[in-house]
Amino acid sequence: MERSPKTYDLALFFAALSDQTRLRLLNLMNGREVCVCYFVEILGQGQPKISRHLAYLRKAGIVEARREGKWMHYRIVSPNHEGAAKLLTETLTVLREQKAMQADFARLQKACCAPRRSAALEGAPIPVQMGSHQCETC
Repeated sequence: MERSPKTYDLALFFAALSDQTRLRLLNLMNGREVCVCYFVEILGQGQPKISRHLAYLRKAGIVEARREGKWMHYRIVSPNHEGAAKLLTETLTVLREQKAMQADFARLQKACCAPRRSAALEGAPIPVQMGSHQCETC
C-alpha cells in the first residue's frame, strides 16, 4: 500500500504569520542567514522566547536551522506548497516596506557591522547575505 504525500498545513502556515514577533524574525532573515544571538539583541527578548518562535516557524516549513559550533543559524526556506510560497514572498515584500521592520533591519546592520559589538554578540558570526558577501553595509 502506497502512502499519499503529506498535505501542507495551511492553517499552521497562516498561524505562523499571525504573530508580530515571528514577522519581525522573518523580516530580519529576509535574504540572509542570521545567528539567533542577533534576534535576541535586536528584538530585546529572551533567547528561550525567540527560540520558541523560531521553532514555530520551522514547524510551519518556513525556516531552517543549522548549527555551527555553539551558534544556531536560521534562514527562510520556501514552503513546499506553491500558494504558501507565493504568499510568503508577498509577505516579505510588504514587511520590507514597514517603518518598524526597517528600524529592526537598521539595528541588525548596526549590530553586525559596528566596530565594537555588544558583549552579547562578542564572537558571534556575522549574518550571511544569501548569495553575496557577509553584510550589505560592510
